Amino acid sequence: MRDKSYAFALKVIGVYRYLSSNKNEFVLSKQLLRSGTSIGANIEESIGGYSEKDFSAKLSIAYKEARETHYWIRLLKDTNLLTENQTTELLDNCDELIRITGKILSTMRKKQKYQK
Repeated sequence: MRDKSYAFALKVIGVYRYLSSNKNEFVLSKQLLRSGTSIGANIEESIGGYSEKDFSAKLSIAYKEARETHYWIRLLKDTNLLTENQTTELLDNCDELIRITGKILSTMRKKQKYQK
């Protein structure tokens, strides 16, 4: 998950550079850059969490940022700032991060429920 989120952030940075230099688009691309790189940053913070609760809180933020990033990618595609081809891999990678973080959070919630 750590490596996947880092690789995804690098792709997002590339898309941001493309949009800002080739399309002169700065508002939506900046939103994508912010949320898309935040996923990995929060995963890194979760790994360094000092407790299970801290880990879960940071991972939850990463999950939410991944959902937001998915939104921005779709919006950029549907406004024709990015093509279908440009967004396919991004959306697939983003979906994978959403599934992984969501599954870990779900497993943790079940574990916490049974510990009570």
